[in-house]
Amino acid sequence: MNSKGYFLVFSTAVISGFAIFINKYGVSVLNPYIFTWLKGLLTAIFLCGIIVALKDWPVLKNLKIKQWGLLLIIGLIGGSIPFLLFFKGLSLTNAAQGSFIHKTMFIYVAFLAVFFLREKLDKRFLIGGLILILGSLFLLKKIPYSINYGDLFIFIATLFWAVESIISKYTLKNLEGRTVAWARMFFGSIFIFIFLLFTNQLSLVTVLNLKQFGWVLFTSVFLFGYVITWYSGLKMIPVSKATVILILGAPITTSLSLISGKTIPLNEIIAGILIISGVVLILGLKEVRQLLKNIEKLKYVWS
Repeated sequence: MNSKGYFLVFSTAVISGFAIFINKYGVSVLNPYIFTWLKGLLTAIFLCGIIVALKDWPVLKNLKIKQWGLLLIIGLIGGSIPFLLFFKGLSLTNAAQGSFIHKTMFIYVAFLAVFFLREKLDKRFLIGGLILILGSLFLLKKIPYSINYGDLFIFIATLFWAVESIISKYTLKNLEGRTVAWARMFFGSIFIFIFLLFTNQLSLVTVLNLKQFGWVLFTSVFLFGYVITWYSGLKMIPVSKATVILILGAPITTSLSLISGKTIPLNEIIAGILIISGVVLILGLKEVRQLLKNIEKLKYVWS
């Protein structure tokens, strides 16, 4: 077991939980497409700084054409198209239904990983996966009785992210996580810029106020932490298990809402318990114990 990889992806889930809690305020004061583009652009700038600081430019200069092609694809199908589809979908359906569809990503990733990366799934994964779906259904409260265009857009976005996860895992065999993270955000921000340019939305940037820029900067820090831990951890562990760990972001967001004084419905509490149980079952008690030990070590360092 690569304990460092699991710890990094768990850190991604924690960051995701905080980011979802905070981003809902940021999106409410800013056009979602502009918000997404500016966050991606700032994160790409942060990652450029990391590459310069770590003297990674020679690595980029020596990349083969095939590797550049893979990085471009990651930016296109991971850092741009699915974001546009996802936000468009959310405008046409309810947030709970959209969130449920997105949480099924681990299923598609696992299926693709078996065929393209030769990853193996055991009975624990199948049983744990069913528990995760059940937990997500509790968040949804009820099974959808109809599918609309918004749901379809979010489903397609989720498939894009699933495919990008497989391509990223393959690309990470020969590249560092920070390089792949940089490509996703750098090329992704370029593709979204082109979209904004052709849809005449780019001018909306000129009317942003200081508060809105503040939200962009604040949330960009979380996005930077997300991509740098995600791709660094993904390099070390199976992609099927990595995407499962990400689902822990949901109960973390619920916990933050509880801490902030909000009343948490019983269904969300049950969902959190089921999601945590499903993740523990899939990873195994040995891996979870090692992960908890790493968290304890980190707490000791900070104290």
